[in-house]
Amino acid sequence: MALEGILGKLRSFISFFPFFFLLFILGIIKAALIGPIAFTIIVIGNSSVIIGLWSAHVVWTYYCVARTKRFGLVLKVVVLMCLPVPVFLWPIVGIVGSILGGIGYGFFAPLLSTFEAVGEGESGTHKFYHCFIDGCWSTIQRSCTVVQDVTDFCFHSYFSYMDELREKLPPHEKPLDIRLSLLPCCLLVIMVGVPFDMTLITSIAVWKSPYMLFRGWKRLLEDLIGRKGPFLETECVPFAGLAIILWPLAVVMAVLVSCIFSIFLGLYSGVVVHQEDSVQMGFSYIVSVVSLFDEYVNDLLYLREGSCFPRPTYRRNMSHDAIEGKNLGGGDKNLKNRKEGSPNTKHDLQQSRSLKWRIQKYRPMQVWDWLFKSCEVHGRILLRDGLISVKEIEECILKGNCKKLGTKLPAWSLLQCLLTSAKSNFDGLVISDDVVLTRMNGPKDKVFEWFIEPLLIMKEQLKSLKLEETEETCLKELVMRCKNELPEEWDTTEFPSNDNVRRAQLQAIIRRLQGIVVSMSRIPTFRRRFKNLVKALYLEALQAGASASHIGGTVITKHREKGSIQNKEDNA
Repeated sequence: MALEGILGKLRSFISFFPFFFLLFILGIIKAALIGPIAFTIIVIGNSSVIIGLWSAHVVWTYYCVARTKRFGLVLKVVVLMCLPVPVFLWPIVGIVGSILGGIGYGFFAPLLSTFEAVGEGESGTHKFYHCFIDGCWSTIQRSCTVVQDVTDFCFHSYFSYMDELREKLPPHEKPLDIRLSLLPCCLLVIMVGVPFDMTLITSIAVWKSPYMLFRGWKRLLEDLIGRKGPFLETECVPFAGLAIILWPLAVVMAVLVSCIFSIFLGLYSGVVVHQEDSVQMGFSYIVSVVSLFDEYVNDLLYLREGSCFPRPTYRRNMSHDAIEGKNLGGGDKNLKNRKEGSPNTKHDLQQSRSLKWRIQKYRPMQVWDWLFKSCEVHGRILLRDGLISVKEIEECILKGNCKKLGTKLPAWSLLQCLLTSAKSNFDGLVISDDVVLTRMNGPKDKVFEWFIEPLLIMKEQLKSLKLEETEETCLKELVMRCKNELPEEWDTTEFPSNDNVRRAQLQAIIRRLQGIVVSMSRIPTFRRRFKNLVKALYLEALQAGASASHIGGTVITKHREKGSIQNKEDNA
């Protein structure tokens, strides 16, 4: 039986190759036809936006840095002196990035779509049709979407960041500044740290790239032949073959990213010197970060635990024992077991690997889709209850003035989620009837972790406050109608509680929600998707005859016409 199973897997593996190469050749042909079009759209579109707005970015950057109160005098002078470097590098980096992105997307999008068509749950004829069609027009459309997102970032997100830089500093915060006495020390450590870290980290990446190449190929071939892991499903098999072919490219990109990333690690040594007020700590960081990188690579490739490089402490509040314990994995016994490759260690690695596949992970795009779906549902409710007016929607569509609506509507949706989660028995965020977002299954993308972690904290705060139903109802209205900056704003409202401490806590939660939404709105895809959402709400409002609206002319709604006729009849 075991021999028959091995022979069956071998026959399946051999018969797969002609099928895979036919798909691969078809994908290459589609990439050769569609790739130049996508490349032209991305490069010309992005370059035009970057070059066209470059002069405005330069002027506005210098103006905002000169006027900001968040920087002290010394830091402001240093930043103004260093600004020419990023300012003049930005067009070069943007255009080169557009070229590389255009080449990569124009080539891989049609190629991957060819393989994705095989996995669709349709008949053989439809699959054959989609193998030729998928990835052609959709690649061109998404190329235009890329240009639109870059435009939103350059025209809206950038100026939003600069406006925040010009805001007044809160009374309890002090402006950031640099001590002049430490500036020469910081520069000295940076001059040593950048070439040192760049040389060693790049050398480690190059030295271990063959391990990454062959271990990756070994794992992919094992999963392909044994039909394990991510290649368990039949429709994923073509992607296994594609991953095997493209794996060397992934290794090369990993080495390049390590080289580029090492520059910023070296630059951070100057920050350590300034924070710790010690040149010794800066040099310790330079050595320690190499050890940290080496250990990270070893963990990624399932190599020996720890690192052969020394790891001195570079923070005064970090104990040497804790660092060594982390480095050695908790003691000499564990280190010995790992060196010997004990069965327990291998079993633990296999368990953790299988557990990773067993837990359903939610991707950032899924959380993003939920947010806009929630905004659409709650937007209809707010429009029906009069908390959102059609005039505000018109201003967002016609004038692009979505600042108020783009902050309050997502904040209202997030508040609704927090209130529902606080009343549930789940540890995470209840984002739908059958989906709970927790720290375990949430996206591992750092950007989304910055957003989700504060929401989990606010959920616990609301849970401890134990809001009554009347408070929840009133709180939802106050999110839309008040600025929520001072407790006195709620004195003229119907909020049932007179406890000023309770009010201040709730206002702090609302302000933090609005701050999270403002940060989200700077992500380029947010503006595009929110404007599509607002257009959908506007069309529904027109169809329902909610109120007066005009686009290119005056349109009087039905309920106002009926109201005026009724008034005339009453007067008569």
